Amino acid sequence: MTTTTTVAPADLEALLRRPDDAYDGCVFDLDGTLYLGDALLPGSAELVAALRERGSKTVFLSNNPTRDPVMYAEKLTRLGIPTSVEEVLNPLVTTAAWLAANAPGAGVFVIGEEPLRRHLAATGVRLVERAEETDVVVASYDRGFDYAKLQTAFDALWFHRRARLITTNPDRFCPMPGGRGEPDAAAVVAAIEACTGARCEANLGKPAASMLEAVRDLLGLPLERCIMVGDRLSTDIAMAQAAGMDSALVLTGENTLADVAALPVEQRPTWVLRGAFELLPDLVAGASGGR
Repeated sequence: MTTTTTVAPADLEALLRRPDDAYDGCVFDLDGTLYLGDALLPGSAELVAALRERGSKTVFLSNNPTRDPVMYAEKLTRLGIPTSVEEVLNPLVTTAAWLAANAPGAGVFVIGEEPLRRHLAATGVRLVERAEETDVVVASYDRGFDYAKLQTAFDALWFHRRARLITTNPDRFCPMPGGRGEPDAAAVVAAIEACTGARCEANLGKPAASMLEAVRDLLGLPLERCIMVGDRLSTDIAMAQAAGMDSALVLTGENTLADVAALPVEQRPTWVLRGAFELLPDLVAGASGGR
């Protein structure tokens, strides 16, 4: 049985804690953690450069299925964090791997955007558009989601009763600059489940085990020597806790100090930072104006 500890508003800042030294491996969420939209958050480039100089291994992890790893590597490099495609992991990679392992040769109907479709096709997945040919429905973030796509998924799952439903990521919304957001993959999954009665059987993004296993392979390090840095308790921090690795919540994205205070103590992140730059103590003064 867990007990929730309530923290008075005046004491919320007591939850702010940062590490005294660098980790051997650092896994970074992207949007809301290192950048927001097309702008780096303060100290992000300096942090990654300093970690690499110390010999720490860096991996960049996103639940956003609208870009492939090449696009992410190019964006990070353009923003000032030189990155190779081998350092990037997102649901396009894990979804392709899941399909290869669990549904080889299956007809796959994708409700998602072009980078996802292109990546799956490039890895040999057989994409289909007809419900009667569909063995797996992949529900994802899709700004072109419409009734026709919902009907195809409905027919494949409910009428023909031959398909399985999976999703690239479990996020309810995608944060946008200015405090706004856009409905994410969970909204598409909910629509399909509501009309078909089917249940999504696999999530290929954070905090799923498939994403964790891929992270472990990329790092090549014991997870107890690594840290996950992100802005979402429900995905970034939950994945780290499932792995038994340390975690740092940054307050530059979705969650707040009040959200941390509302959690049972054992479910709170290891560290809570104003921004990712606080991961290294010697960067704090420069990035926070001397505070």
